[in-house]
Amino acid sequence: MKIRPVILCGGAGTRLWPKAKKHQAKQFIDFGNWTLLGKTLERVKASLFDAPIISTNAKYLRQVKQHLKKHKIRKFKIVLEPAKRNTAPAILSTALIKDIPNEQPLMFLAADHLIEKVGLFNKAIKKNQKKLTHNNIFIFGIKPTMPSSEFGYFLTKNTKVTRFVEKPKQAKAKQIISKKGYWNSGMFYLRKDSIINNFKKYQPNIYRNCNKAVTKAKYKSNVYYLNKQAFTKATAKSFDYAILEKTKDINAIKLDIPWSDLGSWKEICKMYGRNKRRYYKKKNVFHRPWGSYVNLFNGKEFLIKELYVKPKGILSLQKHHHRAEHWVVTHGKPKITLNKKYFTMKPDETIFIPLGAIHRIENQYKKPVKIIEAQVGSILKETDIVRFQDVYGRVK
Repeated sequence: MKIRPVILCGGAGTRLWPKAKKHQAKQFIDFGNWTLLGKTLERVKASLFDAPIISTNAKYLRQVKQHLKKHKIRKFKIVLEPAKRNTAPAILSTALIKDIPNEQPLMFLAADHLIEKVGLFNKAIKKNQKKLTHNNIFIFGIKPTMPSSEFGYFLTKNTKVTRFVEKPKQAKAKQIISKKGYWNSGMFYLRKDSIINNFKKYQPNIYRNCNKAVTKAKYKSNVYYLNKQAFTKATAKSFDYAILEKTKDINAIKLDIPWSDLGSWKEICKMYGRNKRRYYKKKNVFHRPWGSYVNLFNGKEFLIKELYVKPKGILSLQKHHHRAEHWVVTHGKPKITLNKKYFTMKPDETIFIPLGAIHRIENQYKKPVKIIEAQVGSILKETDIVRFQDVYGRVK
């Protein structure tokens, strides 16, 4: 039996746009002729997968259909949530649709994760298929590349998951990694009957109401419109809290592959840094007295640059009215001014420059400084620079 991929595509992506009234959901952002949902749809074209099921909401239906058409996926089902109820009701509702057999293996994928070395990922899915039972759950862990407070973790004994840790602070994350903890990728693998059995046992309210929402759903042109009255009565809970923290039969599939949820501008900057050859164009390089910069990608309300600050180069003390900035240092040790604070940064360190903050970069050393910068805002032009001091005489 082939594996049925279920793509969870309801996230709003507000972490990237905390103060914006209107913003793009992360899975649909164009990062340079590709989106995270597009990459996910390409992944599920592999021969081990059956036609995908996409869980989303009415707001995103048009964009989901556009993506399916663009990626030439003709066989699919869409399950439309009438209200936000977190991942537990979303996961259960997709599993309950009637054309899925009871023993069907289901692979739950987030629409907004970037996975590289897809061959290794698919190999791990195939390898563990025979281990699926009517009760157990497999979750995918990613070997951490650094102690991060942006991801959840889990600890294991052999392959059994013994403990989950939700987004710990940096020091705690270091401890968890020293105990061979893995990042919890939020990708789940289990059979339909296991989902039903676990929800019946641990979340009868969610099971009862989601079952009604699916039974009473309207079906038209490959789309299930879940019954609103029943679905809104389901308790809003994440799958982690609703099921994973209650059941004991959880197995880990441990992977050492490049993975990111691109959930912060720091992660996005790092992704562009890793792939800058793909985005580099000579015509987008601009020289300045302090060094140079290259515009790697101009997106919708964001711009990614690489700054090169030559030895002894000093940018002007400045602020911006229309944009905030996120910096990731990739080379050198820049001295940073941020309002009335001064400090030196090292490679892999990050800083956020809020809109209106007075700031400067200085390179006091003999080695050049390189910084990947994400500008986020309504106006992303050089005209939005207000200079206070400048060693090159550019203050008017």
